[in-house]
Amino acid sequence: MADLTGTTVAFLLTDHYEDSELTSPWEAATNAGATAVLVSPAKGTVSGKKGHSQSVDLRVEEANAANFDALMLPGGTGNADALRMNADAVAFTRDFFAQHKPVGVICHGAWILTDAGVLAGRTLTSFPSLQTDLRNAGAAWVDEEVVVDQGLVSSRTPDDLPAFNAKFVEELGEGKHSGQTT
Repeated sequence: MADLTGTTVAFLLTDHYEDSELTSPWEAATNAGATAVLVSPAKGTVSGKKGHSQSVDLRVEEANAANFDALMLPGGTGNADALRMNADAVAFTRDFFAQHKPVGVICHGAWILTDAGVLAGRTLTSFPSLQTDLRNAGAAWVDEEVVVDQGLVSSRTPDDLPAFNAKFVEELGEGKHSGQTT
């Protein structure tokens, strides 16, 4: 496992996220030495679909991708739909691609990538119901446990978290990827 000491990961989410898609990658990153920061358009605390709640560390409108080494986008339909409608969240996400930084995304979390305009020519996976949206945004969608494309790490569901976490930590350890662009 990579030593991520000195690495800071932004976890971008709001209410109705898929609990394990926050807690499991958070634990994997922090266990490897990274600092995790919860970034959200919400104030105070966000709550997951299954009852997990966590304090917001930084409002997305105050966040700057330059202050982070990577971005993690948990899923959950309500969470993903709300984030893609938030201009600050979309711009924050796009900036990670412009700065060639690793991005992890699970399940419905990939929706924001369509609005960020970062999928042309990329290969990824997601919850199956997103495949048409992702293809329409220019991506090649595949049904695999975990897909890595130039620093973009994607998985389908919470069942894929063990494989996702391993690849996400690996990509964080590798740092910037020149192919990770807008």
